Formats: sequence, structure tokens, C-alpha cells
Amino acid sequence: MDRSAGRERGGAGKRRGERLSEAPVRETEADQPLADRMCIVTRAVKDEAELIRFVRSPGGEAVPDLARKLPGRGVWVSLDRGAVAEAVRRKLFSRGFGAETTAPAGLPDLVAKLLRDQALALLSLARKAGEAVSGFGKVEDMLRSGRAGLVLHSREAQPDGCRKLDRLAGPDARVMAIFETRELDLAFARPNVVHAAVARGALAEKLLAAQRRIETFEGPEHGPPRT
Repeated sequence: MDRSAGRERGGAGKRRGERLSEAPVRETEADQPLADRMCIVTRAVKDEAELIRFVRSPGGEAVPDLARKLPGRGVWVSLDRGAVAEAVRRKLFSRGFGAETTAPAGLPDLVAKLLRDQALALLSLARKAGEAVSGFGKVEDMLRSGRAGLVLHSREAQPDGCRKLDRLAGPDARVMAIFETRELDLAFARPNVVHAAVARGALAEKLLAAQRRIETFEGPEHGPPRT
């Protein structure tokens, strides 16, 4: 047996393994830094934070991808209810994907719901992490302690109660009033949530960013999706 040949074969195998380990790992769009993309409706080039990504499902339907993590080619639409509606009306998803793509008339409402669900999931996460409280008394305590970075009032909250808490909030705490009681109930897993607060930190900042996206999409009137 030629041992030198065996060593050569072993060495060659190692080199092949080295080449395989050095192969570049393909990044998804979500792994990459935010970049500029073109809206298929306005043709304006914007930062990804100002757009919504859509992918084409195996069944040929336009699917919103708010987290930018779904596989496949993406097309982008401005973060605006009217722009999504126009993309549906003008069948621009088919043009953007280069293949027949269906987009239901209710797509703008679906995007609106997903944006709100995304924000409420952050609020639920804050509750589970002990960073959020609900109820007038607990919100008042967090505000007096100086820990609150964000105060939430439901859209049904009485103005008098809101004013009392807002006076305690001062300039360091932001106020959010875009959710209905039923939505806050889901986030806090309890009924009749009218007032809530989130401690200063990363989750409060993410919630504020989610609020800005909702407001940008819906315009001045940013209540729950129309039914």
C-alpha cells in the first residue's frame, strides 16, 4: 500500500473541507443594514424604514413582510395606506414580481392590522419582562418613581384621568393613545386596561418607533383598521 498516496488523499480532503468552510454565507435582506429601496407605486427611492416589503407566496399572492425575513424576492411599497391601495388597484405587484400576482382589495387593512399587532406584541413582551404595568394606580406609581418612558391611554379613556397622569409624566415620558381598550386587554392579558406605562429602555423606544410607523401608514386618524 502506498502510504504517501493515502497522505496525499487525506491532505486533499482537508483542503476541500477548508474551501467549503470558507464559502460565504448568504445573508437575507433582514440581516443586511437598512438600505434604500424603490417604491413600486411612486418610484421614489426611500429608506427601508419608510417602506413595506412584500413577497410573492407559492400560490402567487402578495404577502406583507413587515420583519423583512421571509425568503424570496421582495418588492417595496411606501408606508402609506393609499400607496398600498393603489398598488392593488393598478396590479403593480404583478409588474414588480414579473409574474401574475394576486392582491386582495383588503390588503391595506391587513397591513394596518399587522402593524398594530407588531406594536402590541412589543407591549406584551414588555409586560412579561416586568417593564410594563397597567391600571391607574400602578401607572401613577411608575410615573412618580421616574421610571416611566412611555404612558399609554386607551382611546376610550376619560380625559380627566389622562390629564392627571400626563401632568405626572413631565417632559421625559412620551404619551401614546392609539389603541382601543380591547387591544390593550390582549397585550396585558386582563380586562379593562385603560391606562398603562412602559419603563424607560429599549422596549419603550421600539414601541415609539412602531407607533410612528402606524401613524405614517394611517395618516392623522390612526385608529384600528376599518371594518
